[in-house]
Amino acid sequence: MTGPLEAGLRSVDARQIVREALAGRGVGQRALDDVLTVVAELVTNAFRHAGGVTGFRVRPLPDAVAIEVSDASSVLPRSPGTPVSAPGGFGWLLVTKLARRTEIRSGRDGKTITAYLPLAAPAT
Repeated sequence: MTGPLEAGLRSVDARQIVREALAGRGVGQRALDDVLTVVAELVTNAFRHAGGVTGFRVRPLPDAVAIEVSDASSVLPRSPGTPVSAPGGFGWLLVTKLARRTEIRSGRDGKTITAYLPLAAPAT
């Protein structure tokens, strides 16, 4: 999927879009599970903390996939290391652990979080 999708996208729909975008690419189950976990966290957080998804894009790359989720809030995710006594914050920690890297672009209309996840097993 190369273009942004409509607002109101649900986590289950986003995960299906990712499955279809990665079908036939030889993605292992563990890598796929990691990607789907990140998609679910980013989409759920957009609803929980920012009023919903305003854009969603899947960009397959040669050895990775970029997942972009936009919302209308300029509030940044809580950084990893949030105290355990504070509610929430664990989803973003999970995203940053599973993704090779994350980028956040913030502007007047909200923010876009892009998570880059590897699709091939790391060389040992």
